Amino acid sequence: MGMDLEIITSSFPLLLAGAGVTIEITALSVGFGMAIGIVISLIRMTGIRLLRILGNVYVDFLRGTPLLVQIFLVYFALPALIHHQVDAFFAAVFACSINSGAYVAEIFRGGIESIDRGQMEAGRSLGMNWWQTMRFVILPQAFKRIIPPLGNEFIAMLKDSSLVSVIGFEELTRRGQLIIARTYASFEIWLSVAFIYLIMTFAVARLVGLLERRYKKNEK
Repeated sequence: MGMDLEIITSSFPLLLAGAGVTIEITALSVGFGMAIGIVISLIRMTGIRLLRILGNVYVDFLRGTPLLVQIFLVYFALPALIHHQVDAFFAAVFACSINSGAYVAEIFRGGIESIDRGQMEAGRSLGMNWWQTMRFVILPQAFKRIIPPLGNEFIAMLKDSSLVSVIGFEELTRRGQLIIARTYASFEIWLSVAFIYLIMTFAVARLVGLLERRYKKNEK
């Protein structure tokens, strides 16, 4: 018994369509996660104690619990609470976004803390308040330094998004499961799924490396 190449070639278009959905979920989740993460990281660095506590609780809870459990909370527990069913796409993006936001918050915090404190003092001496200095002075510099970890977060979410298959959302992994249920060609299909994930993560890693080199070149 050998590998059935015909099944691979016939299933590949369906798997590629699933890969497109995976990329969409990942891009939306990390995009929303960046917005959430920036806000949370700034909240945790303010002088308002209550906000710092809330920010820490958010990060600790979402980093300390499995993404799979968070998906279940959004898709199964939330509807029981609000008495309204949420669709799989919303649950997938929402759960992945708040999860990514917690990790991005830590990434931005590290980036901000890596900037010399004199930058904040310089901004304040020019008449800027704390928020203005963060927006126009600190964050632009921090962003250049966090490109590699942000790229790693995108790659991690690209792979972790496979967990949304458990709620029936048809991304790459779920497409593979459905094809296997029809063809029983588990080895060929899972190998194809793994290959597609590898290509996507490799492409993202190369893109991140290109952006990092471009920023370093512009700084010279």
